[in-house]
Amino acid sequence: MSMGRIFVSATLRSFFGRNASFETDHNTIKGMLDFLTDEYPDSRNILFAEDGKLRSFIRIYVDTEDRTDPAKWEETVLDSQEVLLLPAIAGGAPTKSIISEDRRKETLLSDKEVERYEKHLLLRQIGVKGQKRIKAARVVVVGAGALGSPVIQYLAAAGVGNIKVIDFDEVSINNLQNQVLHTSRDLDRPKVASARDKVRNINRDILFEDVNLKLEADNIADEIDGYDLVIDCSDNYKARYLVNDACVICDIPLVFGAIYQFEGQVSVFHYEDGPCYRCLFPSPPPAGLVPTCAEGGSISPLAGIIGSIQATEALKIIMGIGETLSGKLLTVDSLYLRSKIIDVTKNEKCPICGEHPSISVIQDFDYDDFCGLKAEGDEVEIEGVTPEELSERIERGDNILIIDVREPHERAILKFPNAVVIPIGQLARRMKELDPSQDTIFICKEGKRSVLAITTLREAGYKGPLYNLKGGMDAMRDIIFSNEGAWL
Repeated sequence: MSMGRIFVSATLRSFFGRNASFETDHNTIKGMLDFLTDEYPDSRNILFAEDGKLRSFIRIYVDTEDRTDPAKWEETVLDSQEVLLLPAIAGGAPTKSIISEDRRKETLLSDKEVERYEKHLLLRQIGVKGQKRIKAARVVVVGAGALGSPVIQYLAAAGVGNIKVIDFDEVSINNLQNQVLHTSRDLDRPKVASARDKVRNINRDILFEDVNLKLEADNIADEIDGYDLVIDCSDNYKARYLVNDACVICDIPLVFGAIYQFEGQVSVFHYEDGPCYRCLFPSPPPAGLVPTCAEGGSISPLAGIIGSIQATEALKIIMGIGETLSGKLLTVDSLYLRSKIIDVTKNEKCPICGEHPSISVIQDFDYDDFCGLKAEGDEVEIEGVTPEELSERIERGDNILIIDVREPHERAILKFPNAVVIPIGQLARRMKELDPSQDTIFICKEGKRSVLAITTLREAGYKGPLYNLKGGMDAMRDIIFSNEGAWL
């Protein structure tokens, strides 16, 4: 009997019993999807929208072939082939360098630089011409966190002549686990200031620009226009779509990277007439459905692996050598030591780089609304309680029910006693466990997945009072640990 094998990306495994792969006796995608949703009924709402269509943030590949189109779901999958369910977490040989010949010829290498970059000069594919292009390059790195750490350091070490780093965050103690650009001495400092000091120690011959700024639709064009390349090292969907759109409109190639838990993705967008990020994932998952890296965590070395590949792709594009990930997506699963390169085709209907784009300028586009981070005007506003208000209600002994929608590993780090644990996917069928006469408060890590939980219950017809813990457990930490004899 033939057996089909389907792999589930790390970001979806919590909905499939934390299994990475399944073997079935089905040999079509349709049969495999029916098998999965029969075995795990709650996964149906994750994979499919209310109209029965596959959600747009999920792609289905058979080996490297994109078979997301339902018209291909009845095609036979051979025993030797592997099916991959790939959600957003987020080639071809180049014909020329993005650095013009005039700029390359105007760039000179000093004796000190010849000695410094000797290992590059010895490589036939790089040599003096390639190193001059690296020195002439102007690169923007968006994000100085986990992915930005290796990218920034390797670009500086390679001799990229002008590096601009944009980030608005400050260094916190939980950054030090995988953001190796920063140290304990940098706590509470702007990340870009910490990055500037590290780069100064690596290579004082380059121009480094540190920009402490939150990128928005009205400022991103000014920050990236005139640069040769943008490297996306952000950790959230809003930033990824914003950076992608700005790069397409400003006509700048983009090196993309994303990580989650043990899994990473790398690609090159809007290069050599290749696809953009929206071609791959037209829209992001609903807020809270797939946690960000910051919310879901990641193993320390993974950022180094993915960031190093991003830096390598950037240098290849700068020099015009080798084969890039344009039109391809590299996926790396470090837990099971699996990697795969899958094809990404340009979407003719893409709203920004397709044949008839509906987005032509960077405008005051509501990215929060686009990414599902904001309720529609005709929806009931989601009420919230602050950590202080929740603490007071608990101490008064109010009749409230607390629902914890976090992952098991999150609860293991910080438990919320007396909270009822219900995964988001089970809420609709378990809403009889809730009392409509009782206030129900939902908690998660950052207050995003709990919003999705409340929305899910309301769509299922639940009429009782529902509240979201603002800021989630992250906002609750000071209260939890600052009070002696605390209730946690």
